[in-house]
Amino acid sequence: MTVIVLTNCPTGLRGFLTRWMLEISAGVFVGNPSARIRDVLWHEVQQYADQGRALLARTTDNEQGFTFRTHDHAWHPTDHEGLTLIRRPAPNAPATDRPPQSTPPTGWSRASKRRRFGRQ
Repeated sequence: MTVIVLTNCPTGLRGFLTRWMLEISAGVFVGNPSARIRDVLWHEVQQYADQGRALLARTTDNEQGFTFRTHDHAWHPTDHEGLTLIRRPAPNAPATDRPPQSTPPTGWSRASKRRRFGRQ
């Protein structure tokens, strides 16, 4: 079983993939092509994806039972002790041009004083 997911790719590429696979949702293709056809399809996806992203997942004989490839995706597959995991990019560090945050004032806030005064 092979699954290819396209995001922001040309419609011509989607049409090309429908020759070999079934499009079950917009940009999600499922099929069972041979290994040679799968590699040719993935090469075409990489070549014609333009600014889009692509993900290929397929069954294989390993502990997880599947493997995957990515193209122009922010998350990348990483081998971790024999398991393939997805490595997410580090979150953006805070900008250095922002002024430092001042410490909050100590003591009771005005709202809490009003609530406290209104209860008594």
